[in-house]
Amino acid sequence: MRISEIFYSIQGEGRLIGVPSAFVRTSGCNLRCVWCDTPYTSWQPEGKSYGVAAILSEIEKYPARHVVVTGGEPLLAREIEELTAELKRRGHHITIETAATIFKPLTGDLISMSPKLANSTPWKRADGKFAKQHETRRLNFPVIQRYLDNYDYQLKFVVEQRLDFDEIGRVLDQLAGVDRSRVFIMAQGTTKKQLSAKARWIVELCKHYGYGFTPRLHIELFGNRRGT
Repeated sequence: MRISEIFYSIQGEGRLIGVPSAFVRTSGCNLRCVWCDTPYTSWQPEGKSYGVAAILSEIEKYPARHVVVTGGEPLLAREIEELTAELKRRGHHITIETAATIFKPLTGDLISMSPKLANSTPWKRADGKFAKQHETRRLNFPVIQRYLDNYDYQLKFVVEQRLDFDEIGRVLDQLAGVDRSRVFIMAQGTTKKQLSAKARWIVELCKHYGYGFTPRLHIELFGNRRGT
């Protein structure tokens, strides 16, 4: 597996916000979000090759029951099923963070899906080279539904403007049985100032629609940098 970093921090988003966790960040992604906050796993993927045993050895250095497998897109990794099964065998709670465009039968306690809205499509970045491919791939409703039906889950949406809530509504309308208490909205931004500027109106719209609001605690505390 190509891994960009393994580190110990706190979960910064969603239902388990604030929980100390070991993070395994894979490198490589099948999307190209214009605002990607980990471009070293997508636009310019970096990393080293690790086997499952080596990854487990790194994780065991930390006093963490919770492990977050993230990316990039971790579902691209060939050994992701073996890794999650072994983590569970060792007694870890496993969160898998994915854009939910690929399905694999994982061993996971929480599937944290972040379906990409239209605000993610890079129409101008890199002269639009990846825009059409990204637009085609960014929403895969059968995959999302399969995770909804078979796993404990949360849905996280990145919001940039008020109109994004209309698209979120359209996305949820195409899915069956979504528990709105598991839908979380977070602001697009990579600095504390950017996040704060959007937080108040996002919170008001979350109250209106019945969604949860999630800050991005790791950015607020540490900034947008690796190892956090």
